[in-house]
Amino acid sequence: MIIQKPKGTYDLFGDEGKKVLYLEDLLKALMQKYNYEYIKTPLFEVSELFHRGVGETSDIVSKETYDFVDRGERKMTLRPEGTAGVVRSFIENKMYGRASQPTKLWYFGPMYRYERPQSGRYREFYQFGVEAFGSSDPLLDAEVISIPVNFFKLLGLRGVRVNINTLGDIESRQNYRKALINYFKPHIDCLCCDCKNRLENNPLRILDCKVDHDLDIMKNAPKIYDYLNESSKKHYEEVKNYLSSLDIEYIENPNIVRGLDYYTHTVFEVEANVEGFGAQNVLCGGGRYNSLVEAVDGPSTPGVGFALGLERVLTALEFEKKELPIEDKLDVYVIPVTEKEKEYSISLVNTLRMSGFSVDMDYMSRNVKGNFKQADRLCAKVVIIVGEDEINQGYLSIKNNINNTEDKIDNDYIINYLDEVIEEVE
Repeated sequence: MIIQKPKGTYDLFGDEGKKVLYLEDLLKALMQKYNYEYIKTPLFEVSELFHRGVGETSDIVSKETYDFVDRGERKMTLRPEGTAGVVRSFIENKMYGRASQPTKLWYFGPMYRYERPQSGRYREFYQFGVEAFGSSDPLLDAEVISIPVNFFKLLGLRGVRVNINTLGDIESRQNYRKALINYFKPHIDCLCCDCKNRLENNPLRILDCKVDHDLDIMKNAPKIYDYLNESSKKHYEEVKNYLSSLDIEYIENPNIVRGLDYYTHTVFEVEANVEGFGAQNVLCGGGRYNSLVEAVDGPSTPGVGFALGLERVLTALEFEKKELPIEDKLDVYVIPVTEKEKEYSISLVNTLRMSGFSVDMDYMSRNVKGNFKQADRLCAKVVIIVGEDEINQGYLSIKNNINNTEDKIDNDYIINYLDEVIEEVE
């Protein structure tokens, strides 16, 4: 019996692997423009971090985490999201003590959630995210929101816009929480099983329930804006003003509460008009979390961030038939004519690679005709033939696929030659 991959996972290779690497490089370049610093955290952390950070009442912790006990009898969890681990690192490495603030970080890597696999959603998935600590300025909220907006626009996705809401500060959120409990209690029998459990523990999560969202009681539920204090209203209005200054289209959606317990003030989702995605066009989400660092035993530090799943972005690009500009051509393919020329050829290949060219050669003992076919399959720009005469007389035979010419180039000038002919088409 063949061993197969676990349910909800996938193998990444070939064209899909090239797409992911392209997106990662694009995000890396974008983060350099924004002056965000790369951070990597462990794939697993102590379970308590996610219970305290993400929240006991969130679906992620209550239903979806991969938990295990290690050989030291410690309770561990595969990370289900990136923020909690970054917050732990921010505290443990005393980044809050840096003279230069805010601390702006980005990450990219696999996350794990035990949920029902579906299109664009897996149990192991790759997530890109940013976290910015140290500033309560609404301007930073707007900057964080602009990152995924600009990323999706760079990819050519249409109808990119932001759905935004506010949960207010802790005082506003608590007042709103009480109002929701009082409102939904008389209607508890109308709610799904999950929402019945959420009523006392996390009533805000009822608002974005996928099962009950069409009920009349949802449409008439209290709105957060009626429970905001003045400072929370001011913060929200300034975020929207900054988004307008950035020419970012947004829609106020009072039902956006996000699935994690740590959010305060701004919460948002970014969507694109992806044909075939149906009603759920959301590609990423995030918000502000001014109490999270303190909840994980750090100093009182405001924060804001977001995350997006790469698989969902790839699915959106596929639905929209967007081709990524991936360079899929080999610079040079080297053909040793016989076994005798292999030692010379591998030395040449190494020299060319270390000079900055992408190079491959024959490892299958093909004849010359078969090697030319292989060079065509690899879309080689230049083919170098190494035979006995070439080695003895100090030159290389070249087939230039860029301009369909053949040349004989002195060994000492091969680097200059390749620089010139390959630069012409780049």
